[in-house]
Amino acid sequence: MTEQGAAMPHVKSAVRTVELLDFLAQYPGLHSLSDLQGKLGYPKSSLHALLRTLVGLGWIETDVTGTLYRIGMRALLVGATYIDGDPVVQIAHDALDWLAEVTGETVHLARLDHFDVVYLATRASRHYLRPFTRVGRRLPASTTSLGKAILASRDDAEVSRLLPAELPRLTKNTIVDQGQLIADLRRIRKRGYSVDREENTEGLRCFGVALDIAYPPRDAVSVSVPIPRLTAGRDKEIAACLLEARDRIEVAARGVRRTY
Repeated sequence: MTEQGAAMPHVKSAVRTVELLDFLAQYPGLHSLSDLQGKLGYPKSSLHALLRTLVGLGWIETDVTGTLYRIGMRALLVGATYIDGDPVVQIAHDALDWLAEVTGETVHLARLDHFDVVYLATRASRHYLRPFTRVGRRLPASTTSLGKAILASRDDAEVSRLLPAELPRLTKNTIVDQGQLIADLRRIRKRGYSVDREENTEGLRCFGVALDIAYPPRDAVSVSVPIPRLTAGRDKEIAACLLEARDRIEVAARGVRRTY
C-alpha cells in the first residue's frame, strides 16, 4: 500500500499512449513511423505495436499505404463529449451569443491548461475574419488576451512559477521578456481587462476578461477585432460589452451547483 500523499507510479504503456496521442494532436497531419520514433524516442518495435493497437481501436488512422499516421476520429468523439459536458461552456452559452451579437465580432471562451489556453467555444464574426480559431486549439497563454486575463488574476509570484523558461514568440509584437509580461499583467489588473495588441495574430487586436467562477480563475472570454474595424472609441465599447458578458456569466454560475 502506498503512503497517503505519495505519488502513484505511472504505467509506462499508458504514459506512452497518452504522449503519442498528445503529439499527434499537437502536430496535425501524417507522420511516418521513423518520424514518430525520432520525436518520441520510443523503441521502434514497441511504437509500431502501439500504433497498430491504436489504429485498431480508432484512436489513430493511417493513409492508404498504411505507413503514415494521424490522430483518429475516436479522439474527436471524446473531445466533443468534453465540450458537451463542460458546465462552464453551458453556463456561458447565452452570454457568448449575446456578446457576438452586440459586437458583431468573433468571441472565444478558453481555459488555462498549464501555460497554454485551450479554446472551448467560439462564436464567429458576422464579418469575414481570418485566421479563425477553432475549438480545441491550444495557444501560449502569454500571447493571447484570454491567457493574459487569466494570468493577471494571479499574483506576480504565482505567474513567475507558471512561466516557461522562454516565452514563445508568435509575431513581432509578442511579449517575450518576462519582466515586460509581468508589467503588462499589472496594468491588466488595474484596467480590468486584457488587450492583445497583435501579439498572437498580426492585424488582429483582442480584448479579454477572466471569469471569477472557479478559484483561481481558469476560464476567460475574449473579443477579436481586425485593426481596420477598430475605429476611435471602439475599444472602449468592446471592453464594456465584454465586462457585461462576464457579469452575466458569473451571475448565471451562482445559480448552478459547482462541478468545475
